[in-house]
Amino acid sequence: MPVYNEVATVKQAIDEVLAADIGMEIELIVVDDGSTDGTLEILDRTDWPARVRVIKHDRNQGKGAAVRTALQAARGEFAAIFDADLEYDPADLANLLPPLLKGDTNAVFGVRVFDGYTSHSFLFVLGNRGVTLVANVLFNVYLRDLMTCHKAIRTDVFRSLPLHASGFAIEPEIAARLLQRGERIFEVPVHYKARGSDEGKKLTATDGLRVVATLVRCRLTRS
Repeated sequence: MPVYNEVATVKQAIDEVLAADIGMEIELIVVDDGSTDGTLEILDRTDWPARVRVIKHDRNQGKGAAVRTALQAARGEFAAIFDADLEYDPADLANLLPPLLKGDTNAVFGVRVFDGYTSHSFLFVLGNRGVTLVANVLFNVYLRDLMTCHKAIRTDVFRSLPLHASGFAIEPEIAARLLQRGERIFEVPVHYKARGSDEGKKLTATDGLRVVATLVRCRLTRS
C-alpha cells in the first residue's frame, strides 16, 4: 500500500484490507512516501497487528518508488497493489486470486466499470480509454483498463520486471513489461468509486502524456 498524504483515509484503508476475506493470510506492507499531512503520525502511533509492516521514505519519491520498496520487502507468493484512497474494495482481491492459484496466468488486473457515480468525469474516463487504446496498439493486445490500480501478480514475476517509473506511470510500466515478457494478463471486474478533485484526486492531462511516453519507452526498450 503506497501512501502519500492520506491522513483522512489511511487508517480505514488499512482496516478494510485486514478485514477482507480473500481465503488466505494477508501481509500488508505500507510505504509512507514522505507524507507531510499527519499520515505518518497515524501510522506511527497506531498499534497495528504483526501482519502490518510500515516502511518510511524520508522524502516523497513517487508511487513507483513506493511500490518497488514494498515489492522488495514482500514475502508472499503473490503481490497486490492497493491504494489508500478508498476508491477500490479490498474484498475484490478474492476475485483476482483464482486465475493465479490455478496457474492460468501470472498477472490479474481488476477492470473498473465507469458508470454513474463511480466515474470521476467524462474526460477522466475518456483519457483512460485513450491510453488503454495506445497500449493495445503498441503491444497488439486487448486490455480493457490499462490504468487500474487493482493488480495481483506472482511476486517472483513482479520483482523481476525492470520497473523504473517513479510516479503514477508505474501502472502502465507494469502492464507494458508484463506484455513484453509474453505474460497473459487476465482481467476480472472490480468495484470502483472515484474520488473527485476536491477529495484529493491528483491526476491531470499531463499524467496522460506521461503514461503514453512510458508506453512508448517500454515498447522501444527492454530494460
